[in-house]
Amino acid sequence: MLDQVNELFGIVPDHDLNILQQGQSLSAIMTRTIDGLETLFAQSRPDAVVVQGDTTTSTAAAIAAFYHGIPVVHVEAGLRSGDLLSPFPEEANRKITSQITRLHLAPTSTSRGNLLREGISPQDIVVTGNTVIDALLATVDKQLPFTDPKLEELAASGRRILLVTTHRRENQGESMRSVGRALARIADAEPDLVIVLPAHKNPVVREAVLPALEGKANILVTEPLAYGEFTRLLSLSHVVLTDSGGVQEEAPSLGKPVLVMRENTERPEALEAGTVKLIGTDEERIVDEVTRLLHEHGHFSAMANAVNPYGDGKAAARTVAAIEELMGVGSRISEFSGG
Repeated sequence: MLDQVNELFGIVPDHDLNILQQGQSLSAIMTRTIDGLETLFAQSRPDAVVVQGDTTTSTAAAIAAFYHGIPVVHVEAGLRSGDLLSPFPEEANRKITSQITRLHLAPTSTSRGNLLREGISPQDIVVTGNTVIDALLATVDKQLPFTDPKLEELAASGRRILLVTTHRRENQGESMRSVGRALARIADAEPDLVIVLPAHKNPVVREAVLPALEGKANILVTEPLAYGEFTRLLSLSHVVLTDSGGVQEEAPSLGKPVLVMRENTERPEALEAGTVKLIGTDEERIVDEVTRLLHEHGHFSAMANAVNPYGDGKAAARTVAAIEELMGVGSRISEFSGG
């Protein structure tokens, strides 16, 4: 999936650690990443290491840089759910990363506040907005073609779409089976609606969700979509049902109501704005909340028209300026004031 994003934005990596293997544990990902970067840093020592988000590879890269005395720059710093085990392992990853970061690039003022409460110096924090909004705005207007002809047919049909994404480790098992049952019921009750599920490659996810969807004519299960295709599908969707972190930021930028299948979120800004609602993975709750958005126009409009708090498309420029200041070759520009 990363290769697809690199191709879309014209990025050609100078080095590829090639660490991912099917079925490997989080510990294996951590050790393979650190080992790979150990070799790389010995060959070519960078002036800084930029890590993004809260993945295990991101934290591993931060640790490797810290061990080598290389300044760490954390993009998307300061997100907190308040529960160390949810999302897992992301909440722990980002807290660990923050402790060894030199420059914290927080997407919102809420994230900045989280860092300040943890004792991070205000001089080491820059509020940039989220770079995901930059990427979305640069991509969505291109309306890139779908490789799946069924999606092109759907786009031309004008039918309402419920876009579903699910992959969270803490939701695997019965929670995802509950999601599958809820989608099947919604499909039966709403024959004019098309439910689109780009299925995660993880077999644990597929085995939990997909059996309940078999034989439903208005459920379209696709392979994972390239980023440009996904943003186009997002723009065409009526309602979004997800457990993804990034989608919680992307969908509000396009005026799409988002129902989040989690019990908490590290992105409270959209909850406060009213464009996102936490609903968990209970089958009845999912059916009720989706049905309400499909049939109550006032409720739909209130969520669809809420202000997006995550960015203005200038996060990348603020990020570059902050890194240039850290390197002594430039100065910061005005910070993002939303969120």
